[in-house]
Amino acid sequence: MRRRPALLAAALCGALLMQIAALRAAATEGAAVKTAPAPGGALARAILKQLIEINTTDSVGNVTTAAEALAQRFLAAGYAGADVVVAGPNDRKKNLVVRLHGTGRHRPVLLMGHLDVVEARREDWSTDPFELIEKDGYFYGRGTLDMKGPDAIAAATLIRLKQQGFRPARDVILALTADEEGGCCNGMAWLLSTHRELVDAEFALNQDDYSVILENGRPVYFRIDASEKLYADYQLEVTSPGGHSSEPVPDNAIYTLTHGLDRLAGYEFPFELNNVTRAYYERMSRMVGGERGAEMRALLQTARGDDTSRRVRPGQEDYWVTHTTCVATRLDAGHANNALPQRAQAVVNCRILPGHSPQEVQQTLRAVLADPAIRVRYIASDGRVVERAPASQAFAPPPLLPQMLTPLEKLVDETWPKLKVIPFMSPGASDAVHTSAAGIPTYTFAALAVDPSDDREHGRDERLGIDTFYQGNEFLRRYLMELTAQ
Repeated sequence: MRRRPALLAAALCGALLMQIAALRAAATEGAAVKTAPAPGGALARAILKQLIEINTTDSVGNVTTAAEALAQRFLAAGYAGADVVVAGPNDRKKNLVVRLHGTGRHRPVLLMGHLDVVEARREDWSTDPFELIEKDGYFYGRGTLDMKGPDAIAAATLIRLKQQGFRPARDVILALTADEEGGCCNGMAWLLSTHRELVDAEFALNQDDYSVILENGRPVYFRIDASEKLYADYQLEVTSPGGHSSEPVPDNAIYTLTHGLDRLAGYEFPFELNNVTRAYYERMSRMVGGERGAEMRALLQTARGDDTSRRVRPGQEDYWVTHTTCVATRLDAGHANNALPQRAQAVVNCRILPGHSPQEVQQTLRAVLADPAIRVRYIASDGRVVERAPASQAFAPPPLLPQMLTPLEKLVDETWPKLKVIPFMSPGASDAVHTSAAGIPTYTFAALAVDPSDDREHGRDERLGIDTFYQGNEFLRRYLMELTAQ
């Protein structure tokens, strides 16, 4: 998942999980039970090993190699050549699209993931990041969680369904793409703009986030990301004539920039809830109860205008859920210790609530900085710095479609009795931004159990529990069959 704010997510989830510890007794014992590899588990593991050991980083890796390796597996499993497409804008950035044909009773469902991974250096890891290692009940390797583990599960599932002769009521499309983590050529965006017919669907299931939230090894709720904040970077720049440091002047570029950043640090974007965050607080308040439940109900009253006394402050766990946030993440200024800087720059990273655009936030930044000497420009995803930010809004949260949600809740309850499915707005960013903007409602979840305090995505010694990998593999097969059954 691109630029996932792991520390924030872990802190939020950790605080929440502490407050619902009383629910442990109601949670299933199933997560603690060792899960023997079900039929198809060996295939999923073989695919995972193959993918981990193909370097797909942007710097020196090759996504095409992974796409072609998987394509050969689908062809060997009996898929027609016309239903296994490897295509992309250049030799290193090709994507894989596979179609399992159904009866056509309903429009297709798109199962999506990305093949690229973030950089990993051998000297930083205790194991080789590009070798699948089994140790202490975990699979280790770059991408085990983000997201070659889910990719392997998805690929194995579609191979098994084909071999079993399963005929769904709707086509199932699998798209595994390039450059979700960054790079020149985002695969999902490329497919939508050049080959929409390959991936067009009634709705999409994005596998780019774990969903079974653990506390002390026990599941406490099942999270489904039905919305995302919009990621946006801005460059703030001040220039000045500079001069000798023995003769300081009030228009010093650093002073001007930092005073503006002080004003930004004191600014709060408006409080807002949308249909996903409202559903999140409604369900969680009933599940948590007590003082924390009362706080959540107060937030709902504030959103309705019934109670304006409840105010969420920066740093509190509900703040990022209910506000657009902008924070300075980088500073650069000066060229010598004994000279006034001629240029000072900062990068401000924003996470924008649905319904608002980067252009709107750019205008707000200029107003809050309140100094024409501070130039505010937008940093595009390819690194270009442009004057005008995009006017496109963060996608509106889609409705929780019953054809998607009903079988999910049923299977979650069968797998983890009494576990609740909770809609969630992710503070991270994924390819859901592209499919949602294209009018394909997108829901992000994978039935993988992870403790947020041990979320190692993008980090050192990334890992995924072996048992949860096999359990997630069987879950997806059963879910797709339930979802698309005639």
